[in-house]
Amino acid sequence: MVSEKSLLNLDFDQFRSRFKTLVDAGIGNDLLILDIKDVDDLDVLKYPVRLKGYLAVFCEKGDVSVEINLNEFRVSDHTIFVTVPSNILRVSGFKGNLKDQHFIVVAASENFIHGLNLNFNRLVTEGLSLLANPCIPLKGRDLDLASRYLDLGIEISRQDNLANKKEAVSSLVSSMFFLFEGIWKGRITEMSSTSQSNSSRANLIFSQFMQLVTEYHDRERKVAFYSNRLCLTPKYLSKLIRQVSGRSAPEWIDDFVVLEAKNMLKYSQLSIKEIVYKLNFPNQSVFYKFFKAHTGMTPSEYRSS
Repeated sequence: MVSEKSLLNLDFDQFRSRFKTLVDAGIGNDLLILDIKDVDDLDVLKYPVRLKGYLAVFCEKGDVSVEINLNEFRVSDHTIFVTVPSNILRVSGFKGNLKDQHFIVVAASENFIHGLNLNFNRLVTEGLSLLANPCIPLKGRDLDLASRYLDLGIEISRQDNLANKKEAVSSLVSSMFFLFEGIWKGRITEMSSTSQSNSSRANLIFSQFMQLVTEYHDRERKVAFYSNRLCLTPKYLSKLIRQVSGRSAPEWIDDFVVLEAKNMLKYSQLSIKEIVYKLNFPNQSVFYKFFKAHTGMTPSEYRSS
């Protein structure tokens, strides 16, 4: 049985509160559409969190670095960035003057997406396993269609007295996902035709490894556990992980544990003793040494920083 994750999970009320000065469109706690432009400060999602829902960000103009599960991606002009529940998300920085950047953010609850009868998880899992990248650059006709969909979604969502507003927006979002699925499949076909089979297999294994680490890092820190789940030897798995990412499997696992610890220290009221227990360390001394070795600070110092 999978244990409940300790990393902060943002529900829609909490997510909305982080954009309280910008919220002007959406459907209750099921759908939120933000048109972010001409702002002086957007210091949100600075620390890693899990959003209880699906998130799509369309960069009309700008340059932002975003981390998903410790992998950093650059979102620039005319790019759509997508993340799904259970992913660990952090905005690591903006490049240039924020006031000159323009982003449209669409956040949808799991209930809302499930109500559309879309197999969105299948689409994302297949796409990311091959592309290893949640960013979709748009151009030409695809860009024009996506822009019109988003503009229409914002306009409808702002109509407070519109009858059947939820149904209208739901149909539009459903249609939008089918459009993106077509774009995604095109990208997958392009990648499949240019990638060698060995490289594709290594990337797929890396993606599966990262999914497992995301799920089990709070209680499993030995490479052997992950290699067994993937039906590989620890040595072969380690070789593939380094080949794809340039980093070792233990480094990835440790980084996830540090990420989890940092999040609990910043966001929760848990005592350090409770954090030690939740992260499956044998005692506080071992946890202190581990945390300081990776951050240069003790847990207490980090919490008060």
